[in-house]
Amino acid sequence: MKHTLLRHSSRALLLALAGLGFTHTATAEVSRGALMATTCYACHGTDGRSAGAIPSIYGYPPEIMIAQMKAFRDGTRPATVMDRHATGYTDEEIKLIAEYLSTLR
Repeated sequence: MKHTLLRHSSRALLLALAGLGFTHTATAEVSRGALMATTCYACHGTDGRSAGAIPSIYGYPPEIMIAQMKAFRDGTRPATVMDRHATGYTDEEIKLIAEYLSTLR
């Protein structure tokens, strides 16, 4: 189910970028981690730069992000909504998102 959803999300992103005039070469540069990280931006701000009470995740160290996401997922870190978000990701997906976010500078 997750892989089907990701494939549909990837296609939707590619179609949207193509509609904006991006070429196939430009859209091929979007990594899986970058694509998945876009779901974080609704709460954590554009590119993870929060302007409010929700923490910024822009440039966040990957080892800390991975540990925190796994703690949310296994219930050892208190959360309001992050525990529910984290349960939707595999270890590999958490790593990809964390590695991508850490590259933003």
